Amino acid sequence: MKLCLIPARGGSKRIPGKNVRDFCGQPIIAYSIKAAIESACFDKVIVSTDDEKIAAIAKEYGAEVPFIRPESISGDHTGTTEVIKHALEWYANKGESVKYICCLYATAPFVSARYIRQGYEQLIDSAKSYAFSVTSYAFPIQRALRINSSNEIEAIWKENITKRSQDLEEAYHDAGQFYWGKSEAFLKDEIVFSSSSVPVVLPRYIVQDIDTLEDWRHAEFMYKAQCQQGTN
Repeated sequence: MKLCLIPARGGSKRIPGKNVRDFCGQPIIAYSIKAAIESACFDKVIVSTDDEKIAAIAKEYGAEVPFIRPESISGDHTGTTEVIKHALEWYANKGESVKYICCLYATAPFVSARYIRQGYEQLIDSAKSYAFSVTSYAFPIQRALRINSSNEIEAIWKENITKRSQDLEEAYHDAGQFYWGKSEAFLKDEIVFSSSSVPVVLPRYIVQDIDTLEDWRHAEFMYKAQCQQGTN
């Protein structure tokens, strides 16, 4: 079985109700559910949550909620891998074998069926353990600055400050959208951010991490602009 798992706990602190908060006209989790279903990659699209309201909204938009996540793995410090392993073990106890699982975040309104499918294809073609979304940094990280305790600017890597941007290696970061993987790799705690993974490179204009209200407003501006341009 190929399973899509959308983690969505109810206790967000920085943005209360984050996983079902209205984003440009519908609960933000709806975008992830719709993209997963549209991709036609999955036998099941499920939401793992500890919250009955989230569960109800998830079902309304087409996801399954086969269990309510235990409180023990619903806290602020619970890692995504713990949630994935719980779901895999739940299905195993039901006699259902999951071969591939895709963890898709609930607050990823720019995620698309196209890139979810691409992630699966790259995972299969590469024979790696994982495939996940990344994007490039907009500015060379080698020329990063810090503000020290005296409120002064310092170069983190002084040797790179005078170098041209085009002479520095391009760097990438986790795009925070989806993580395809072999179930056995997650169960064995194989490291995702390693040579066990193949990157699914996304354009920067469809990537926005949403951790604060400022991030949220920026994401809505981006989404509306893309809708106006017909690129979303």
